[in-house]
Amino acid sequence: MLTEYVEKILKARVYDVAIETPLEPMPRLSARLDNQILQKREDLQQVFSFKLRGAYNRMSHLTAEERQKGVVAASAGNHAQGVALAAKKMGISALIVMPKTTPPIKVEAVRAYGAEIALHGNSYDDAYAYAQEAVAKQGRVFIHPYDDPEVIAGQGTIAMEIMRQHPEPVYAIFIPCGGGGILAGMAAYIKAFWPQIKIIAVEPADAASLKAALDAGERVTLDQVGLFADGTAVRQVGEEPFRIAQQTVDHVVTVDTDEICAAIMDIFNDTRSVAEPSGALAVAGAKKYLTKNGLKDKTVVVINSGANTNFDRLRYIAERSEIGERREVLFAATIDEQPGSFQRFCKTLADRGITEFNYRFADQQQAQVFVGVRMSGRDEERQMLFESLDKAGYQWVDFTDNEMAKLHVRYMVGGHAPQAENERLIRFEFPERPGALLRFLTHIGKRWNISLFHYRNHGAAYGRVLVGIQVTPEFDAEFQQFLDTLGYNYWHETDNPAYNLFLK
Repeated sequence: MLTEYVEKILKARVYDVAIETPLEPMPRLSARLDNQILQKREDLQQVFSFKLRGAYNRMSHLTAEERQKGVVAASAGNHAQGVALAAKKMGISALIVMPKTTPPIKVEAVRAYGAEIALHGNSYDDAYAYAQEAVAKQGRVFIHPYDDPEVIAGQGTIAMEIMRQHPEPVYAIFIPCGGGGILAGMAAYIKAFWPQIKIIAVEPADAASLKAALDAGERVTLDQVGLFADGTAVRQVGEEPFRIAQQTVDHVVTVDTDEICAAIMDIFNDTRSVAEPSGALAVAGAKKYLTKNGLKDKTVVVINSGANTNFDRLRYIAERSEIGERREVLFAATIDEQPGSFQRFCKTLADRGITEFNYRFADQQQAQVFVGVRMSGRDEERQMLFESLDKAGYQWVDFTDNEMAKLHVRYMVGGHAPQAENERLIRFEFPERPGALLRFLTHIGKRWNISLFHYRNHGAAYGRVLVGIQVTPEFDAEFQQFLDTLGYNYWHETDNPAYNLFLK
């Protein structure tokens, strides 16, 4: 049966719209992992993903009568753009049904290709049902995003290109999997010629429909899926892709959100391009698989399947990438509530880079601080940090793998503190360099008690700190003189309405 797909792939019509994307080395990641990582750049297609291959190949098989009636697709992303582009190229009508929740940037990208758009419902299932109505009422042909032999064959042309670009067999190919179209097409082609190459599917841990199906021996429907990697957020793997996967897939690797974000950063570091979460799945899976199995000096291929990410997601991705790379540890610690305690605590952290420091006065005896510390990525370094805190007598709780702490609590440390009397709120700015925060605290010294502290290192040239300091009225002049001699830019924020509403 695999030979049938080889023939389909060899005959597939994709290059009217698609380009043969490069197979590029990832030198920085390769050096880190001691393996050669080759990245197939499907993010360089004109719709910024591989999806136009399958869409165009399927539509090239339409009869004259079917072309006359047009096509319909249900999609909120890459498949929609692929179908719209193919329809424009062929001069046929296309109706793209998208959920009302689809970001405007994706709606406009589809509209730019001249497709008719219908916004319906709040989910893919709602859009799919509406698309089926268009099939029944208008006679349009439904172009499935993954469960169609011609779509699968179109995606399989990626494997054909890899074999041409790298004539020697590689150790493994890591392929993202949602519905399974790209996985099925590539796996069928590769295994037909090079059965010794490992085919490793990579899924989001919160949307692992293929793994669940393989474990059960049949397709299953997940109760729910995570939406971070929205391009692969599929509750049930396709019927035909699953049949092929049962014959061809050697392993399935699942990766979490932090690991995906770290992979996006790896791709950026090597290419200066930004992959979408689903586009970085293969890189995340390769990193996890190679490290877990202790593999060295292997050559592997990873598929960068797309770059259609919303700009407003980049801050979240950057925030989580350091944790995913194990380069940042988040924890809470209990310190004494007295002048100079911050400074002593920072000295305990030695020369480690502090990435975050959140605190709000709550008790006269003890203070709870939320801290981020930069790591090199070695687990033993994380252990050494906590051993140093134990030795210094601090109580601590590791939050690095605590989802609520990472998503919410880190931004909520604070609140009103009516017991923090005579509090003055000052915003400081200082040149950001190693040890800058400790020097800042050393300059503040032990003269006044700190009742609020917020610092986050975003990699900018200047560090920005919001500090609450308790100063009784008789020391106003002395405090002002102290601010003027600190040597840092500062702004008084005690009268800021945001302070009065949420912190005072």
